[in-house]
Amino acid sequence: MIWGLPGLLILELKCVLSRGCVVFNQGKRTEVVVTEAEAAATIKDNMTIAIGGLLSSSHPMALIRQIIRNGIKNLTVLAGSAGLELDLLIGAGCVKKVVVALMSGEVIVTVGPMFRKAAESGLLEIWEGEESIYAAGLQAAALGIPFMPVKAGIGTSLPEINPALKEFRDPITNEAMLAVPALKADVALLHAACADVYGNVQHIGTGFGDRALYRASERVIVQVEKIIPNEEIRKNPQATSIPGADMVIRAPFGAHPGSSPGFYLEDCEHMKLYANAAGLAIKKGDSGSLDNYMHDFILEPETHLDYLEKIGVRTLLSLNEY
Repeated sequence: MIWGLPGLLILELKCVLSRGCVVFNQGKRTEVVVTEAEAAATIKDNMTIAIGGLLSSSHPMALIRQIIRNGIKNLTVLAGSAGLELDLLIGAGCVKKVVVALMSGEVIVTVGPMFRKAAESGLLEIWEGEESIYAAGLQAAALGIPFMPVKAGIGTSLPEINPALKEFRDPITNEAMLAVPALKADVALLHAACADVYGNVQHIGTGFGDRALYRASERVIVQVEKIIPNEEIRKNPQATSIPGADMVIRAPFGAHPGSSPGFYLEDCEHMKLYANAAGLAIKKGDSGSLDNYMHDFILEPETHLDYLEKIGVRTLLSLNEY
C-alpha cells in the first residue's frame, strides 16, 4: 500500500482515468450503449435535468420525445440556450420549473409559444437570471460548493425577482457581490457527434456548454450521430469532450429538427410546422393542428427510427451539410 500525498494522488488519478480512455486494473470495460427508451426510463417525475445544445443546434431531441411519451411530470430543467426541446416538454405538461439563460423559439419565433403561455398564465416557475449567473451556478455545482460569487446582476432588480440570489459584501474588498447557488442536475441529456461503446464522447466544436452541464450533473446521457471504435478515440484523445458518459445512444439525425454540426442543418420547415400549430392553439384556441403534430411526430412513433420514417429520407438527406 502506498501512503501519503503521492499515494492519494495516484488513487485520485485512477478514479479520473477510470471514466476516460484509460482504465487501470479494471478488467473488461463496461459497454454503455443503450436505446433511447432504456435511457429515458431512468428519468423520473420530480427530477432536475440539464439539456444541452445551443439555439437550434445539438439538442437531444430523440430523448426529449421519449420523455414526453413516458408522461414524465414536474421536471426542473436547466438549459443555457433552450428552444423547441423545452417548448415541447412544457407544452406536454412535463415541466414545473425552468432555469434558463435564453428561451428562444429557435430561428422561427422570438420566444417559444408554449413557454410564453405557461409563463404568462403562472403555470411555470421561472428561475430568473442571465448567462453569467447561470454559468456561475453550474460552476458551483461542478466544484461541489454551495454558491459562486459574481458581480453580474448588482444594481439590477434580479435579487428582488429571484430570491435565490443573495447580495453580500466581499470580505476582502467590501465590494457588492451576488451569491449564486449551485445549479446541480440529477442527469444531463446531451447530443454530440460520436462516442465509443465505453462512453467516451467527442463533439465537433468545443461543446463547452455541454461540458459545463456534464460537470454539474450526477449522471450524463449522450445521444450521438455515430458509434466509433475506441481506437479512433485513442488516436485523438484531446478531442474527447466528455469521458465516461453513463449511457450512450446511437441516434443518427437525433437532433432533428435542429442541426448537428458536421452532419446536417436545421429543418426550418419542420420548425415552422410546430410553431404555426402552437400559435394557432394559443392565439385562436384551435388545438387541432397542434394535436395532429403531437400525434404524428411525438406520440405515435414508438422509436427514434419510427420518427425518422415519419420525416422521410428525402427531407433528411436534403439537410446534409456539404
